Amino acid sequence: MSLSRFLLYLLVFGTSLHQIPVLAGMDVRVVGLFTDRAVLLVEGQQRLLKVGQSSPEGIRLVSASSDLATLLIDGEQVTARLDGRVSASKRPAAGQEVQVWRNTTGMYTTVGSINGLPVSFLVDTGATQVVMNASQARRLGVDFHVIGTPSEVTTASGVEPAWMVKLDSVKVGELEVRNVSAVVMEGTLPAVTLLGMSYLGRMTITNDGHLMTLRKKY
Repeated sequence: MSLSRFLLYLLVFGTSLHQIPVLAGMDVRVVGLFTDRAVLLVEGQQRLLKVGQSSPEGIRLVSASSDLATLLIDGEQVTARLDGRVSASKRPAAGQEVQVWRNTTGMYTTVGSINGLPVSFLVDTGATQVVMNASQARRLGVDFHVIGTPSEVTTASGVEPAWMVKLDSVKVGELEVRNVSAVVMEGTLPAVTLLGMSYLGRMTITNDGHLMTLRKKY
């Protein structure tokens, strides 16, 4: 059955589907499952979500296949099947871990702070250091020409001038690491600050293909 015909079927017969009681007191029903898409009825409203999208009610589709969807509802991860069975994982204690979701381009991005100022991060386990461009460093008050050590970094376009610095604090969620090694590139790249292994190496990292979970080692 095509997706358009299935949606028409839902409009006619959707009220006969079994109700799924879930978190936050919402009436949520999983009424259609496809690869990377799911159809929900939330408080009687039909929602078609792609992986990474959230409904107006705040329900996020983490992953979906033809027989299983993973949802994020009120901070709880819920596994749902078309037949209405739902199981929720226990929510971790606040501050013990950070969850980073894969975006629609396949990258893991999150927000955090450097030296107490907000930063958007691209999580990059292939980068040995936290890496930022010169403009970002200036915004954060990192005077790399004064406190940094001149260096060079090999990129796809050749060897680029850079500066090695130490950051007082790098924080994502409640996971803070002090005295973090970083590289400041003289040019405009990288466009987004890379959260590299000088921070990530202090974490235990698990990755299920859609969700990366960071837990502090020490």
